Amino acid sequence: MPASLPSEQEVLEYFDLLSNWGRWGEDDQLGTLNFLNQEKVKQAVGLVQDGTTVSCARTVTFEAEADIPRPPLHYMLESGEGWASGDKVSSRAFPAATDYFGMIFHGYTVTHVDALSHFFWNGKTYNGKPAHLVSTSLGATFGSVEEAHEGIISRAVLVDVPMIRGIDWVERGEGVMIDDILAAEERCGFKVEEGDVLLIRTGQLHRRNLEGPVDRSAGSTACQASVLPLFYERRIAMMGSDTGNDVNPPQYEKVPSPIHQVSITAMGIWILDNADLEGVAQACKERNRWEFMISIGPLRLHNTTGS
Repeated sequence: MPASLPSEQEVLEYFDLLSNWGRWGEDDQLGTLNFLNQEKVKQAVGLVQDGTTVSCARTVTFEAEADIPRPPLHYMLESGEGWASGDKVSSRAFPAATDYFGMIFHGYTVTHVDALSHFFWNGKTYNGKPAHLVSTSLGATFGSVEEAHEGIISRAVLVDVPMIRGIDWVERGEGVMIDDILAAEERCGFKVEEGDVLLIRTGQLHRRNLEGPVDRSAGSTACQASVLPLFYERRIAMMGSDTGNDVNPPQYEKVPSPIHQVSITAMGIWILDNADLEGVAQACKERNRWEFMISIGPLRLHNTTGS
């Protein structure tokens, strides 16, 4: 496995070398979620010791920020304002508040799951299916997030890169390397295994919390393309981080988003973008334990590329 920055040609070769096309049949839409089974779920549940729960989701906010140029929308269709006087219910109205919200969740601030229809390469999506199966009129008719409607429960392992390196955060434009993951295994006493959800904390959200948001042009950290062979060889079910999961500015001209493009399109790995890993990192430090059960419940959205 490369421990240094691979060349663009090497990354291009990953599409064939790391491919899972046909591994679970030519019509498979689950990808690496096939590594999850009853034994893996039982292993994950067995990790629960003290019953502490920690959310890995960021709060969805509705205000524009430097890194949220198109914020989610929220409208109150009904509110409590008209019922402040305590008037009795009539047959034409009910004392209840109702909301509407809409969002573009793919991006750099909303915590979301990427389904296998989200990215393409050479006119194909996962398992060699043509990209046109994801259309503006019908949505994702192949590889929809609906495929994960039973939820994702597995063992998660946390690689806390700032802790391993002894820094506050990984700099924007710099990538997390295989050596960071191997060092975390050595120091924290776990090994990334088949069916795991691999979580990578870079500290970028921590930096945003301290310094405020910055425009995307300032760059972003994430796993570097060199980690892709490890994803394949360890047979992870899913990966996620506290970033948008590709180094920016892009490091390759032809493959600007190698983590997404190779992981999703070639390997069929589901991706968790923009997770909040601050709370779980603190919980891990307090217990000196870096493996835990994780439960991810994508919304059962018809023909969509994520949730």
